[in-house]
Amino acid sequence: MPTSDALDELVNLRDLGGQPTGDGVLTRPGVVYRSDAPHPGDRDPAETAAWPPRVVVDLREAVETQDEHPLATVAQVHRVRVLEGLDKPETDGSVHELTLLYEGMLQGAPKKLVEVFRQVLEADGPALVHCAAGKDRTGVVSAMLLGAAGVRQDAIIADYVRTDKNMFRVLQRLNEAPELPPGVDEEMVAEFLATPTQAIERVLEIFDDHRGAAGWLSTHGVTDDELDRWQEKFLQK
Repeated sequence: MPTSDALDELVNLRDLGGQPTGDGVLTRPGVVYRSDAPHPGDRDPAETAAWPPRVVVDLREAVETQDEHPLATVAQVHRVRVLEGLDKPETDGSVHELTLLYEGMLQGAPKKLVEVFRQVLEADGPALVHCAAGKDRTGVVSAMLLGAAGVRQDAIIADYVRTDKNMFRVLQRLNEAPELPPGVDEEMVAEFLATPTQAIERVLEIFDDHRGAAGWLSTHGVTDDELDRWQEKFLQK
């Protein structure tokens, strides 16, 4: 399916700034963005505080990244393949497959997630975190980054589900969206493209078992100094 001019830009991009913590402090804009995968020739987004990013963390697997990254000439690109080597989740239908996938990332790739945290922490300017759709791998990382700054769980969930309205265009950019027959609109297929809240809620439950995302990161080697620097960098105090 050819990509239209309307899709010659990131369609699942957002700044993680402006999110509220439990103390009412907001996260700082222009620190970290999340998105679907950039394509060669994409137009610069108009809604971000600063573009291009200085650092890009690409969470995709090797099979998804055969060419040079489109932002490699303007940003330092780090490839962190968070799904590499993980067992494929199996389900009997009682647990959503994405819930199992997200659990698998936290249990099977903590060192890689810590690496992502540190790349964003040390970025000298805006950092962009993305996978293919900007939904699952990016969703778990975003929950980790927001949670480590003390962002409220309801805000983390709300950010996650914002992808719902973007998924049809994401699939078009991935050349995976079907042509809709006459009389069928995007709303009618929305349920097939949804981001299930139970999946990201399970991530937050796992973080809660470690006294939050900051505690989870600490369990896996992140220092108190790094966590303090992250909050200083990401919060508007």
